[in-house]
Amino acid sequence: MYKTDVVVIGAGPVGLFSVFQASMVGLKVHVVDALPMIGGQCAALYPEKPIYDIPAHPKILGAELIENLEKQILPFSPTLHLEQKVTHVTSKDGGFEIITDKGDEIWTKVIFIAAGVGAFGPNRPPLESIESFEGKSVFYLVRERAFFAGKKLIIAGGGDSAVDWTLSLAEVVSHITLVHRRDKFKAHAESLNQLKKLEESGKITLLTPYQLHGLTGQDGILTSVECMDFEGKILSIPTDILLPFYGLATNLGPITQWGLQIDRHTIPVDPSSCATSIPGIYAIGDVAHYPGKLKLILCGFSEGAMAAHSARAHIHPGEVFHFEHSTTTGVKK
Repeated sequence: MYKTDVVVIGAGPVGLFSVFQASMVGLKVHVVDALPMIGGQCAALYPEKPIYDIPAHPKILGAELIENLEKQILPFSPTLHLEQKVTHVTSKDGGFEIITDKGDEIWTKVIFIAAGVGAFGPNRPPLESIESFEGKSVFYLVRERAFFAGKKLIIAGGGDSAVDWTLSLAEVVSHITLVHRRDKFKAHAESLNQLKKLEESGKITLLTPYQLHGLTGQDGILTSVECMDFEGKILSIPTDILLPFYGLATNLGPITQWGLQIDRHTIPVDPSSCATSIPGIYAIGDVAHYPGKLKLILCGFSEGAMAAHSARAHIHPGEVFHFEHSTTTGVKK
């Protein structure tokens, strides 16, 4: 049985920054995450995707952001429980007892839920035998652009992920065919302008309105992908790699069984403290909801700081705590 002040559930960017904030106010922290590494979606899905709205970073890759957050919490040596899911949470001795699917037991005074959208996985296109190609020539995420260098790609989807990765990978691949079942893409205007320029240069082909229809290949290696329009016309396109970007299937999992108030897959919180309907449990990041909520990493960072200070007051009721800036305190190891 481990004992701690705070258990942070979720090791994405918001969860990691809340570790720093809680540590800075003198709280001991454990972190639980289902993935084998820290970083959440930034590490698992978008390590090489640039992020533009992190203060003081005009542009930073997802992997770089996580690396910096890891450096920030290293002085405090938080305990990490990776590749584990929280299965049970029960009230015990004025705090909470947490049990993971690997049998770790942690007694904690407070809990921060920083689970983002919950457990996530790709929405697979309904193509026969697609599983036999996954991991060899069908991928649902991009870890390293260099892996795709010189190859012919088909990217399927019409949202930001499909458009952004088309723009990024066009710099290194032989050719990209972007397939979407509508003529219009849901992406930023500037991204669409860049997409049009790439099409005019011949670097990419926009195939609309078409949808994926079938895969051809052997031993997991694609040779072509069939695409069909709404009149039944089928095109067979030679390709090396298929990247379907149809969004994520998400699930809050056991969190919904903890007795918390849940509203449309989010957890309502007090915006001044990020406290949930259960005293001692806080929700931060995309999983938290309140009027005016913006699902931005920088807002999640602020919520992590508010939760940390509120948690300290919850753990030490009546104790006067003088707020100090980090420029005054430095990093308390």
